[in-house]
Amino acid sequence: MQTQRMILWIVFSMSLLFLWDAWQKHQGHPSLFGGAAPQASAPAASDDGKPRTDASIPPSIVATSPAGRAPTATTATTATNGEQAPSGAVEPGTSAPGQSIRLANDVLALDVSLTGGQIQRAELLAYRDLNDRAHNLVLLKNQPGALYLAQSGLVGGLVGGPVGGPGGAADSAGFPNHRTPMTRVDGGATPHVLADGGEAVKLSLVAESGGVRLVRTYTLARGAYVVQVKDEITNVGATPARPVLYMQLTRDGHAPPGESKFYSTYTGPVVYTDADKFQKVAFGDIDKGKATHAASADNGWVGIIQHYFVSAWIPQAKVQREFYTRKVDANVYSVGIKEPLADLAPQASVTVESRLLVGPQDQRMLEGIAPGLDLTVDYGWLTAIAQPIHWLMQKLHALVGNWGWAIVLLTIVVKTVFFPLQAASYRSMARMKAVTPRLTALRERYGNDRVKMNQAMMELYKTEKINPLGGCLPIVVQIPVFIALYWVLLASVEMRDAPWIGWITDLAAPDPYFILPLVMAGTMFIQVRLNPTPPDPLQAKMMMIMPLVFSVMFFFFPSGLVLYWLVNNVYSIAQQWVITRRITQEAAAAKARG
Repeated sequence: MQTQRMILWIVFSMSLLFLWDAWQKHQGHPSLFGGAAPQASAPAASDDGKPRTDASIPPSIVATSPAGRAPTATTATTATNGEQAPSGAVEPGTSAPGQSIRLANDVLALDVSLTGGQIQRAELLAYRDLNDRAHNLVLLKNQPGALYLAQSGLVGGLVGGPVGGPGGAADSAGFPNHRTPMTRVDGGATPHVLADGGEAVKLSLVAESGGVRLVRTYTLARGAYVVQVKDEITNVGATPARPVLYMQLTRDGHAPPGESKFYSTYTGPVVYTDADKFQKVAFGDIDKGKATHAASADNGWVGIIQHYFVSAWIPQAKVQREFYTRKVDANVYSVGIKEPLADLAPQASVTVESRLLVGPQDQRMLEGIAPGLDLTVDYGWLTAIAQPIHWLMQKLHALVGNWGWAIVLLTIVVKTVFFPLQAASYRSMARMKAVTPRLTALRERYGNDRVKMNQAMMELYKTEKINPLGGCLPIVVQIPVFIALYWVLLASVEMRDAPWIGWITDLAAPDPYFILPLVMAGTMFIQVRLNPTPPDPLQAKMMMIMPLVFSVMFFFFPSGLVLYWLVNNVYSIAQQWVITRRITQEAAAAKARG
């Protein structure tokens, strides 16, 4: 009984702790578990205490904004009148004529800035903004207080000169980078929005600086979230040059708007290589100069992930590259790749191809783009268990055609697989319930003499052949699987905008009328009544309070998760009732025979 009491106190204490932590974050205070949004601070320091910077790459702020400051409304690309276009439609140009060009297919619309060819806005046409369902989700953006850009360019110098320096006779402006003005190759005559029946759309920009000409071509195919990027680099000077191509993502450290305060998902940079695998690099670690990740390889990619969505730069395979992270400004960070190119003699050229992914964390799509991209669907340390569960859920969805019913079937399948373990747990609880009156009598007999009471209880357990932990151990074995199932439902982008029945129109959003959480609380009360009543009145009260605590928490959880817990509870009640009834009948039959 002491063990049961300890378990109850742990569960109750952890519930209160999580509720308090959620309330603290809701009030804008730091989380008890870390992960608060980075605040404005001095530049990050390296291990030797000096500012941590990458002098070879220009600051990751648009060229027209003052260095070291966040973009302002006059320099950032913003939506017309501050609004977005209705879902499924491509918005009109969002900045002054000549500042940016719209490149769009049927699922992705990009605003490409003529300042360095930066992609400063990415609108996902198949996904709505959960805070304003009349409009599409905008992932990349360049607005006051919301910075998220895809950038690339060249750094380097003359052969024999320092990388990033002027290199003797090189133009003091340096090679074309993401702050260099660019112009359209076609002069603006070619449309860059995919036409009906078209297969792909292209946009070519050109810039010349420091004796090097850069022609960049973006290609966006129908139905693709991957932009094919081709950089044609020509040395138009009279001296050999040594260019280095960089590709980086720059983002502020704020959590995405609309994130729940009652559960947290990772937002930040990631680095992947075949050797070091998937590595998260938190904004806070970059801020403190403690970021650790792979330094170089001939494979891999970099990205930034957030709940449901990902952006990533993916160079060609078997090409040597260096990975870097850095703090650009207060609460602004970059993750990128530097790819050294061959020395270019005068009038020589080289072509480099890469890919930029901006889209949803659809595992089937990501698996076909690059190795390791499917790991951006963040299941944490339970990935090995969660991935097969996600595969099964996809198969069930193919069978029923509705993600809500797929969750119902998935929960039933998993519970059925674990039925033997669950049955052992219920049998143990049924035996405990049968001896509860005798335990209560022992408590009354020995009063506050806990030593004698515990001795008498252990003797009773021995006589009745009851293991006090018999009901807990089978449950402990199942915990990793059910936590993995929880993360599958939380992280799967398929839940976003997915309806179930009636009032549940989005399994990724909370129940608007709190019906599912209230019904789930009712099922928890039923489970409490089916379980043995603890002899300790305080424990009994705690068991009755637990459903209320959890129901309040689940008011703010996605409907898909609440549906999973509800089905789990209902199925558990049915299992427990059947097993308990069977044990009662067996006991009655044995008593009649004896």
